[in-house]
Amino acid sequence: MTRPKSMKRGSAYTGELPRGCALCEKGAKLVLLVTGRCARRCTYCPLSPAKKGRDVFFANEKSIKRITEAIDEARVITALGTGITGGDPLLAIDRTARAIRALKREFGDRHHIHLYTSIAELHRVRRVAKAGLDEIRFHPPIGVWKRLRKTAFTEAVSTAKGLDMTVGLELPVIPGRKDDLSAAIAFAFDEDMDFVNLNELEFSETNWRALKRQGLHVRDDVSSGVAGSEQLAMELLRTCRTVPVHYCSSAFKDGVQLRNRMARRVKRVKKAYEIATDDSTLVKGVIETDDPENVMFLLRKEYDVPNHLMWHDREKHRLELAAWVLEEIASYISLDSYIVEEYPTADRLEVERRPIKRR
Repeated sequence: MTRPKSMKRGSAYTGELPRGCALCEKGAKLVLLVTGRCARRCTYCPLSPAKKGRDVFFANEKSIKRITEAIDEARVITALGTGITGGDPLLAIDRTARAIRALKREFGDRHHIHLYTSIAELHRVRRVAKAGLDEIRFHPPIGVWKRLRKTAFTEAVSTAKGLDMTVGLELPVIPGRKDDLSAAIAFAFDEDMDFVNLNELEFSETNWRALKRQGLHVRDDVSSGVAGSEQLAMELLRTCRTVPVHYCSSAFKDGVQLRNRMARRVKRVKKAYEIATDDSTLVKGVIETDDPENVMFLLRKEYDVPNHLMWHDREKHRLELAAWVLEEIASYISLDSYIVEEYPTADRLEVERRPIKRR
């Protein structure tokens, strides 16, 4: 029996952790979604409605139009690498190849780039290799896991290895599919692949109905992970004596990878009037108004609030200011006011909002 090496939040691995995963753990990878389109119709796909099936382009949580915007986002989090995802990046081969070349040109060869795909077409594999891809992760459909040797993935893996890329399999751990998963791991060993990544199956807004129809359910009240997925993954890790296997839990993605990326980002985006928390979120005051510039002028005139502790957000129809300033003057303001906690992401996703009660 192999003793897996433990990681935070239930994740574990045998052998050596893939380079792409090691950088993700640090929060040091830009997540570049080059398209939401995919040729497969996997029932477990967790992609959000805003992305699934759509030809969209995202750098982390930011919708972008050009690769230069992705480069800017990589700078903000001081990224050491990029994970290219989808949909399927090889379905948007021109955009993907351009993105790889641009990132390598901007950050150099040490900027590690990995990519996920369910496509085994050789000309596409060669195209991304030529552009500078470091690591490719094949995600074959469930129906072929037991017979991968008879599919185009055999030649695709061989071609990718011959082009000096690190090559692995990326698979969801579906309860009841132990034999299929074991067969895929055996294939990886026979083809001398570098690793197998096993991801905890999880419920999302777009897949929960399909997973429910299969008789699956969440493992507890605080997790989106599917009951039985982690247990099966750990069983596979303990019994695997061949290729390195890495299990990534859904809690690890949110509680470690995302949190570490937020910690890298918050240092660059924090404004003078915002407070950074231990959870890498930002706290500030918010006054709701259709005329934030005028409110800003009044606060400066009536209460001597300095400009660097305020900012008018025309798009959200509000004035942002230091939380401690708002708490001091809120009793004199007739407008709706709040203490707001947000993620330091491009979309500034709100975590909590606490109303300031007027006296």
